[in-house]
Amino acid sequence: MNDDYVSVAERAARAGGEVAHEAFRTGIPVETKSGKTDVVTQADRNAQRRVIEVVRETHTEDAIVGEEEDELKSVPDAGAAWIIDPIDGTNNYVRDIQYWATSVAAVEDRETLAAANHLPALGDTYVAGSDGVTLNGEPVSVSDKDDPEAFVVAPTIWWDFDRRDEYADACAAIVNRFGDMRRYGCAQAALSMVAAGQLEATITNVHANPWDTVAGVHMVRQAGGVVTDVHGDRWEPDCEGLVASNGEAHDVVLDVTREIRPEE
Repeated sequence: MNDDYVSVAERAARAGGEVAHEAFRTGIPVETKSGKTDVVTQADRNAQRRVIEVVRETHTEDAIVGEEEDELKSVPDAGAAWIIDPIDGTNNYVRDIQYWATSVAAVEDRETLAAANHLPALGDTYVAGSDGVTLNGEPVSVSDKDDPEAFVVAPTIWWDFDRRDEYADACAAIVNRFGDMRRYGCAQAALSMVAAGQLEATITNVHANPWDTVAGVHMVRQAGGVVTDVHGDRWEPDCEGLVASNGEAHDVVLDVTREIRPEE
C-alpha cells in the first residue's frame, strides 16, 4: 500500500508541476489574497486541479487538503488524506525565479506515508516513502556535518510586516551562530534540501500550514534528520514553529530558533 501511495504522490506532483511549468515565465496575471506578498495565479489553481485529478484516478474517497480553492485547510484526525501545494513559492514563481515546488503528501491518521516535491524549473524531484529519500531517483541523506560553524541554515516560512522584528532576529541568530545563511522563499524546497544534505537546517517560529511542511518534514525524517517544534517536541501539523536539522547539532539549532523573540 505504501508503494502505491509513493507512486501516486510522485506522479501527481509531476503532473501538477508540469501544468504550472507551462505557464512559468509567460507573464501570467498575479492576484493577491490576504496581503501584498500573499499572491496567487491561475496556474496555482490549475496545477492543484491536475494533482487532484491524478490522485482521484486511484484514491477516489480520500480527503484532500489543498492551499487553493475550497479544499480542506487542516489535516483530518483520522483516515487517509492528500496534502497538496500546487506552487509552493508563488512569490518566486511570479518573479521568474526557479525555486518553487509542486508538493504532494499522503497521510493516514495524520502519519505521513509518502511525499513528493517536484521542482520542474530546476529539474529536481525529491521523493520519500518509508525507506529513505531519493533525488531524481538516487538515494540521498542528511548532511553529516557536526560543527555548527560549518552549517548552512535557511530561515523559512514568512514573517509578515507586523512580525519583521522576528524575521530580523531569525536572520541575525543564524548569521551569528552558523557558517552561512540561505533563504529560498520555498519551504518545501528548503526542507527537501535538508533531507538531501544540501542544507544542515531550516527554521521558523511561525505556525506553518500543512501544505508548506508535511511532505518536506517526512523527507527530513526519512533521510535521517530531526524535526521538532520550537519547544523541542516532535513536530506535528499545527505545532508552533518548525526546526528541521540533520540531527548532528539539533540542540544548537533549537537554541538559535528560540532567539527569535515574538512581540509580547
